[in-house]
Amino acid sequence: MLKGRQCRIRPATPEDTDTLADWWSDGAVMEHAGFPDGLTVDRHKMRTGLQRQEEAPDAPSRLYILENSNKEPIGEMNHEIDKDVAEIGIKICEPASQNKGIGKDALKTFIVYLFDERAVETIKLDTMVENTRAQRVYEALGFEKTRVNKDVWTDQKGRKRTSVDYELTKTKYLRHKDFYKSQGDASS
Repeated sequence: MLKGRQCRIRPATPEDTDTLADWWSDGAVMEHAGFPDGLTVDRHKMRTGLQRQEEAPDAPSRLYILENSNKEPIGEMNHEIDKDVAEIGIKICEPASQNKGIGKDALKTFIVYLFDERAVETIKLDTMVENTRAQRVYEALGFEKTRVNKDVWTDQKGRKRTSVDYELTKTKYLRHKDFYKSQGDASS
């Protein structure tokens, strides 16, 4: 369990299947990830995957539940680690929890965890070009824009979508470690 000032980040469990499936199938939640109609979710397959995740806590690929201070699920995070590079994602899925600084708090907490506990050297993430709110948060946290992928894919509505890639290096993290550490505690 990772603890920030406004949130907790815990590994997703099979008991989270319905919450995750509801979020993923909701086009309003998934629009910022480029899926305006949501995704079709096989709940049995998801539950099985989350059971496997529980059995391998140090696996390179991991899905997390983001909770508010009342321990209510409000979003999700994930990482995929390959050698010393972590690709991450975050979604604040509950509208009432958006624009409150919780995402920034969660990302700071996750950054500390990945650099200090998982020993990665680079953290990468991406977002849709129109998600300027996310871009402002990423840049405020020290992520640098590395590439714009114009018309890289077509969404469910037939629209060409452009994504923006970001990365944060351990060198930059170490130069500003106090900034990241001031946020939360990457421990249980």
